[in-house]
Parts: sequence; C-alpha cells; structure tokens
Amino acid sequence: MGSNRWGTLLLAYKSLGVVFGGLVTSPLYVYPSMALMSPTEDDYLGIYSIMFWTLTLIGVVKYACIALKADDQGEGGTFALYSLLCRHMNIEGITSKSEIAPSNRSHSNTLDQSLRKRSRLGMFIERSLIARRVLFFIAILGMCMLIGDGILTPAISVLSAMDGIRGPFPEFSKSLVEGLSAFVLVVLFMLQKFGTARVSFIFSPIMGLWTLTTPLVGIYNIIHHYPSIFKAISPHYIFHFFSRNGRHGWLLLNGMVLCITGSEALFADLGHFNRPSIQIAFLSCIYPSLVLTYAGQTAYLIQNPNDHDDGFYKFIPTKIYWPMFVIASLAAIVASQSLISATFSVIKQSVVLDYFPRIKIVHTSSSNEGQVYSPETNYALMLLCVAVILIFGDGKEIGNAFGVVVILVMLITTLLLTLVMIVIWRVPLILVALFSFIFLTMEGFYVSSVFTKIKQGGWIPFAISVILAFIMFGWFYGRQRKLEYELTHKIDMDRLKILLSDPCVQRVPGLCFFYTNIQDGFTPVLGHYLNNMRSIHKVTVFTTLRYLLVPKVSPTERFVVKRLGLKGVYGCLIQYGYADSLDFQGDFVSQIICSLQTHIMHGEDQEMIDLSEAQQAAVVHVRGKTRFHINKNCTWFDRFMLTFYEFMHSNCRSGIPTLGVPLPQRIEVGMLYEA
Repeated sequence: MGSNRWGTLLLAYKSLGVVFGGLVTSPLYVYPSMALMSPTEDDYLGIYSIMFWTLTLIGVVKYACIALKADDQGEGGTFALYSLLCRHMNIEGITSKSEIAPSNRSHSNTLDQSLRKRSRLGMFIERSLIARRVLFFIAILGMCMLIGDGILTPAISVLSAMDGIRGPFPEFSKSLVEGLSAFVLVVLFMLQKFGTARVSFIFSPIMGLWTLTTPLVGIYNIIHHYPSIFKAISPHYIFHFFSRNGRHGWLLLNGMVLCITGSEALFADLGHFNRPSIQIAFLSCIYPSLVLTYAGQTAYLIQNPNDHDDGFYKFIPTKIYWPMFVIASLAAIVASQSLISATFSVIKQSVVLDYFPRIKIVHTSSSNEGQVYSPETNYALMLLCVAVILIFGDGKEIGNAFGVVVILVMLITTLLLTLVMIVIWRVPLILVALFSFIFLTMEGFYVSSVFTKIKQGGWIPFAISVILAFIMFGWFYGRQRKLEYELTHKIDMDRLKILLSDPCVQRVPGLCFFYTNIQDGFTPVLGHYLNNMRSIHKVTVFTTLRYLLVPKVSPTERFVVKRLGLKGVYGCLIQYGYADSLDFQGDFVSQIICSLQTHIMHGEDQEMIDLSEAQQAAVVHVRGKTRFHINKNCTWFDRFMLTFYEFMHSNCRSGIPTLGVPLPQRIEVGMLYEA
C-alpha cells in the first residue's frame, strides 16, 4: 500500500513536466492577448473574477473531478470518449481492433450487466445513421482541434517567453525573437524520441520551480499593490463587469479564455500517467499556483493599468527579472510538452481504432501503455509550429487562433461527457441538466466571443482541422468500404471445404502461414489465391494477429492454435501487447510448430509426421495486398474518396507486423476489390 502511494506521488511529480505545462504557463500571454482600452480597477477585478471561476468550474469541477473518470481503458481525450460511447452503444466497426485487457474484463463485464436496461438516447443513436455520423464528426473535430492545440501551444508559449528579452534590450528585433523561438522548438521536438518518462524526468524540476516561484511573485505583488484582491472572488464583480462594458466586455472573453488553455491536456494525457496522480498534481500545485499568480498580476495592473500589453514581465520585481526570465523560458519549453504528448496519445488512439492512416507508434515505456512517440507526427508538428511562428509572428494573432482551439475542444468534451453521463453512467437527469446548463452556457459565451476573431488569426486552427478531418474521413470511408467487401465475400468453412475438394487444387509440399484479418472466416484473398494458383501447401496455418492493451502477453498465451476440421489445415491466433517485440527473426515458426505438436499430441502419428515433413520442405508466409478497382459505374464521390484512400494506403505502413520473416519467405497476393 505504501509503495503504491509513493508511486502515485512520483507520477504526480513527473506529470508536472508533461501534463500541466500549457495550463500553468498561461499567465505569460493571457493579459497581453486582451484588447484592453483604458481599463479601470473595477475592470481588472471583474476580469480576475471571471478567470477565477473559469479555472474553478472548468479546471477543478469539469476536468479534475468528472472528465478523468470517463477514461477508456486508461486513455483520455475526446476520441477516447467517442470510443467508450461506441463500445457501450454497440456501434459496429468502432472497436474491432481494440481488445479489452484481461485486467479490465471483469470490470467491463460488471458494467455491461449493470447496463442491461439501455438508455433511450443510446438506442436512438444506435438506430440512427445520421446520429452516428454526427457523433463521429464531433469526435473527429475534437481530435483535430486538439492537434491544432499541439501546434499552437508550443508556438505561443515559447514566443511569449522569449519576448521578455526585449524588455531590458529593446534593440532586439521581433524577427530575432521569432528565430530564437523557432530554434528552441526544433531542439524540443528532437528530444521527443527519448520518451515521455525521460523527458518528464528532465522537465518536472523546471515546472516545479515555475509552479513555486510564480505564486510567490504573485503574493509579493498582492501585498505591495492590492492586498484586498481576493474580494474579486465574489461573482457579483462578473455581473458588474459586463453591465459596465457591454459588448466590449464580451469581446474581451476571447483573451480571458486562454487562462484555462492546456486543461484539455489534463484529460488527453491521462494514458501517460493515471487519474490519482493527475488529480493530486492539479489540486495541490497547479490550481493554487494559477489562482495566486493571476491575483498578483491583477493586483499589479490595478496600480499600473496601462502595462497590460506585457502583463507578465512587468509584474516581476527588477531584482529577480533575469532569474525569472530564465525560468519562464524553460517553463515555456516544458509547456509545449503537454500538448505534444497529448497529440501523440490521440494519434495513437485513432490509429489503433483504424481511423487514421497507419504511422509508426513507438511505446517508450514497458510499464505504461499510454506513453508513446510517433516520429512522423513529431516532425509534422515541428514543421507546423515553426511555420506558425515565422509566418504569424504576432503573439496576438496566435492568441486569437489559440482561443478558438481551446474553447472548441472544451465544448466538444462537454457534449461527449453529457452523453457518457446519460448513456453509460446513468446519472439522474436533473444532475445532467445542471452540468450541461452550467458548462454549455459558460463555454457558449466564450465560443461566441472567440468566433469574432476568425479573420484575425482564428482561421488557422480551422484550416488545420479541415485538412486533418479530410484525411481521417477519407481513411475511415475507405476502410469501411473494404471491410464491407471482405465481410460480404469472406470464405467460410463450408466454402473452404468445397474449394479444397476440387480435384484441380493440388496439395504441394511445405508449410504455409496464410495471414487473415477476419476471425470468423477467411479473407477473400484466399479464394482468389486458390482459384488462380490451383494449389495449397500440405500444411496451411491461417494466422491472425490480435493486439491486446497489456504490456506483455505471457509466452503460454501468445500462440493459440486449433484444428479447423480439414486435413493439414489449422488456425493460429498470435496475441501481443504494446511492449512486446514482434521481431521474432523466424523463431515464432518453431514456437507455433511446438504449439501445434502439443495440440495434436493425442491425435494421429501421421499428422505429426506431416507437420515435421512440411517444415523441412519449405516455409512461406502469404499476405494479401488489396486495392480498389474503381470502375466507370462509381459515383464521382466514390471515385474521389477511394482514389484518395488508395493514395494514403499505398504510402502508409503495413497493418500486419513483419514478425521478422525473412524476405525470401514472403509472398504477397494482389487482389482488386470491386468498388
């Protein structure tokens, strides 16, 4: 028990450097992002009241207390919510590639039994194609916006921190600051290959120092400038603020929303750590730090109302300016890590669920499935971050874009959490209505404000999201069409018996591993192969690979073999976890043969002899390589989408691991699927 407690505290400490960077460094750019005009003391008190309640309601109540409980087998984020909803509503094709880890099966079964009385909303979504597509679109939009967040957070954090050098040295040009920021980001992205654990080990002390020093500076400013600042916690200051400022006060919300930026990473990075560690770190360190830091900034600005364009560095006492500049610069670098890690997580989730083209996913931890790194994603993020800084160097434009991303992701999370409450948790409707009213109203006000900045940089995340959504939809559409074809034309056991009973089909010496991704039948490629080759090996093992959400699969459970009722024909299921190495260098053939021999030990001696002779004769591995045949009868939509899918499919990684099979033993059978 004690070791678990210390382990959780250690994880909480490490999470400082990965999860909360974007959130806790938001004081760098919140006040500079507001278009304030001759602000008064009452204006600043109203702004602080809005930020305090935004942090409390969205940060503490929504994310730390509610959202973190809506994990999907340890994963967080909008796409994890979507996967969770789809599995509980039995929407086919959503989790076909995702297996429940053994440790989670009992929990899942208990949950399923408690949900026998289905919700009406869940049954409606199951039956309605339009409702399912709307849900899918919302999840895609949330994921794309989070990736946009992963591009903009590093850009605005590092740029805002580096801009502090222009205070003591006004001769430093903005171009020089932008170039320095771009260089720092390139170095940061180069460190990602070492994994979340190693990166957090380096970054956590930096973020711990930032989390400690900024509230101390805040307390100093509160004492020296405005000791009664905490009276602004009273919500009546919010009403006075809007009654005095009207439309201008509403427009200022697009800057204030940045105070909660990075809070989505608190949920999306869940797979890298765990719920207790993130809750401990947020409630004991991050939230108090932000409340005190913003209070100190506001106290300073009440006495110096025109310093808001540099709201962070101006409130730093002169004697500690340079130490704080160094800490702020390092913290801004760390801030970028939270959204980079979150982007890796959501990309990995979508690849596993087959909603994104297959790219390389590297698991950087043998004990935590959620700690991943994707080289392609990493370098794409790096190029986009540098491009944003060099093209849109003005911090206000990036801030406008940032506001759009931040609040839309939160709004989508609120919508999906509401569905989880109704469909899965079966929360009383009065509580669901209360949750929805509070958060949809608050986030709705923010959304209406940030949308006024679409022309001033707000279009950037929409452009990124449209491109990503198009890629995801194109891949999803192609995979669904391919799955429909395979299920319609799959080979069942009766059909296989008829094919093998044909006297024209010869049984040639050797052992063949024929790979199929259909567990209750055989791929159509098998029928294509037999009809054209007119032969099959004397011993054929139909092999399916299954990915499990566990670190490593026990050697005794890795290979599951069975007879298929035909002479020399067997089935084999290869199970592997996220930390398993699948580069067996051909050794798995001997392991499967050993498993087959154990399985047929009590069978006929001739069967054992045939198996041994086949292995000595030759070993081949046959995989299908399928493409769509797009004919003239296809609609223009099908022609366009399937052509785009084929382009992505031909340039992405194989869906079946190589297993270390020697090249001379590999055979690929091409087949055209009629579109």
